[in-house]
Amino acid sequence: MQFKTYPLPGGGELDVYLRTPAPAMPNALRRPLVLVVPGGGYEHVSAREADPVALQFAAAGYHAAVLTYSVGEGARNYQPLRQLSAALALLREHAEAWGVLPEQIAVCGFSAGGHLALSGAVLDLPGGEAAAQQRPNAVLLAYPVVTAGEHAHRGSFVRLSGSEDPADHQKFTLEDRITPDTPPVFVWHTMEDATVPVENTLLLLAALRKNRVPCEVHLFEKGVHGTSVSTAEVDAASAHRAHWVQLAVEWLNDTFDFHLA
Repeated sequence: MQFKTYPLPGGGELDVYLRTPAPAMPNALRRPLVLVVPGGGYEHVSAREADPVALQFAAAGYHAAVLTYSVGEGARNYQPLRQLSAALALLREHAEAWGVLPEQIAVCGFSAGGHLALSGAVLDLPGGEAAAQQRPNAVLLAYPVVTAGEHAHRGSFVRLSGSEDPADHQKFTLEDRITPDTPPVFVWHTMEDATVPVENTLLLLAALRKNRVPCEVHLFEKGVHGTSVSTAEVDAASAHRAHWVQLAVEWLNDTFDFHLA
């Protein structure tokens, strides 16, 4: 495996985990890639939702990458979305040299990182920037921040907008941005999540169904917010809930028609 790190505009960073091609493995000379977008309420970037997640997808046969994006005051003015677009552009620019299938890049976002991942698929950068904006080919979401309405994780929208006024948060709400052109979505959540209520995922599911977007949703009864891959390494061990990783891999294998088993 090769590991590379690249700076992104505004202080972001992209860490890339590349599976090494070998003539002895002719079916995997080129692979899809999963770009992991950790959460943290746009206040910090969670280490628990970064490297442990990327390595799970690498073990499943995918190239992987982790996005570190601007948070706090740096999250204003669409800066994280710009950094996500720049990361996708960089991955596609180097796709041939790195053995990446450029039209098979998925984003995997957690909590506020889920909001950023889904924003990359459905939210436009302001002005003329949208014309060159890079989009993912599939979206994987874990307990995502979606709505700026009644069930909002309010702090995320305060940091994105720089305002305490809920009216200013509405330009970042995502449930009403879903269209038939939205890429396929896999999403999971826990019913016990008291930080980002499960209604975020339910609102997203309703919008995906209305627009006939291919999707798969899993709701687990147990688990607080932020359980990542649900192992002891991330201090959230649950053999049952940890199945979401394999479910996501199987779904992505079918979505991208990428089968190494």
